[in-house]
Amino acid sequence: MFTTLRSLIHPGNSLVLPVRGLKSDLHIKWVRPEKIACWDPKKSGDLSPLEPLDMTKPPLEFQDSEELKTANEYVRKVFSCDFMGRRYATQLARQQLIDEVKSNKLDFTSCEVQIASMTSNIRNLQEHYKWAPRDKNSRVALKEIIDKRKKRLKYLRTWDYKKFEWLLEKLDLKYHSHPTYERVERKKSLRRLTSQWCDEVKAKKLAEYRSKLDNEKEKFLKEKLETLEWAKNEEIECGVTPTITDADIESARKQLEEWKTLKSIPE
Repeated sequence: MFTTLRSLIHPGNSLVLPVRGLKSDLHIKWVRPEKIACWDPKKSGDLSPLEPLDMTKPPLEFQDSEELKTANEYVRKVFSCDFMGRRYATQLARQQLIDEVKSNKLDFTSCEVQIASMTSNIRNLQEHYKWAPRDKNSRVALKEIIDKRKKRLKYLRTWDYKKFEWLLEKLDLKYHSHPTYERVERKKSLRRLTSQWCDEVKAKKLAEYRSKLDNEKEKFLKEKLETLEWAKNEEIECGVTPTITDADIESARKQLEEWKTLKSIPE
């Protein structure tokens, strides 16, 4: 069913040589799956993108400046991230993400803080790679950071699973363990699709046959009850000790009543 055998006649000695060609008769269409890049959020596990940067805020080192709070509009504009550069806005966004997961004010080196810092850098580089896809240095750096974060997540998952789950929910991440790489092949995929199709056909045929038997079950139980009663009466008339007891007849009648009750209940 899956392969067809064709005959090839050799012109020299008229030998019929079998040639096996991979051609499915089930009309199964196989499309090669799209390759996902390692930096893509679908593969890295980042469910949410980088939050919009607030360029009107001052950089991180001027956040607690009292003089800047009382300064005029032009001074605040000069000391804003919009004037000083996007790099300062990304530093501020990274610090905000770290503040959500750190345990205390002096927490700078814990595993969850490092993961939060890496997550901010990854999302920033993903946004950068969208409008600069030929930046190879950023692509290499992005892949390295993703691998480092995966290593840290694996360590945290091993030693503190509750904190691991909490951190994934807090950072909106999805952990992908190291996959078992398998080469994508057309023949192997077609075999799997054919096996899946056969299983579906088998399940459908069994369901249809089961439905057919259920429809004939009431008739069968009625015939069984009548046959048992007739056989018992015949044995009594012939003067033979009945081999069919009242318990057998009552059991058949009970089965028939239970089936009628079950059939009357709407699904």
